[in-house]
Amino acid sequence: MSREIEIKVRVENAAPLTELLEREGEFWYESRQMDEYFVPVFRDFLAERPIREWLRIRTEDGKASINYKDWQYGPDGTSDHCEEHESGISDADALRNILTALDIRPVVTVDKVRRAYAYRDYEVALDTVEGLGAFVEIEYKGADAESVDTKSVADGMLAFLDEIGVGTVSRDISGYPFLLLEAQGLLRRDG
Repeated sequence: MSREIEIKVRVENAAPLTELLEREGEFWYESRQMDEYFVPVFRDFLAERPIREWLRIRTEDGKASINYKDWQYGPDGTSDHCEEHESGISDADALRNILTALDIRPVVTVDKVRRAYAYRDYEVALDTVEGLGAFVEIEYKGADAESVDTKSVADGMLAFLDEIGVGTVSRDISGYPFLLLEAQGLLRRDG
């Protein structure tokens, strides 16, 4: 298990960020990620607002992984970190069949292209999500991720975006699967 500290935002003008990353960041990769989200019939992750748990199978570049995230929300209803468990898998189809047999059902698939860079202690991802548009995801990659104050780190990420002049920043704590389900009229923010 590890602690993941990240923010996901829409920015008014991504050009200054893209230019900074191209000039000073280290390009890591560009890939298409297909993320299929599952919900147990016996424990409905979608019933809670904000949604706290997600179970995902990701396929990317001929590889697959399973991931479970348990978001930690503060008293103000926002979150900047989660407890994360992830492992590679050799057969995504077999795992889908196992999950279905256990009444853990697929609910939505997120199809995105991610362009990722290393910059300072961050992984900065420029995401284009089918059906939703463009987002920026910043994940803290510092060696002290398990012990730092997560709110301070998240505030630092937002300050970083402000300093480089991306304009209005709209933070999203619900995640791509929720946003897609909401866009399809299948979920509402108020439950």
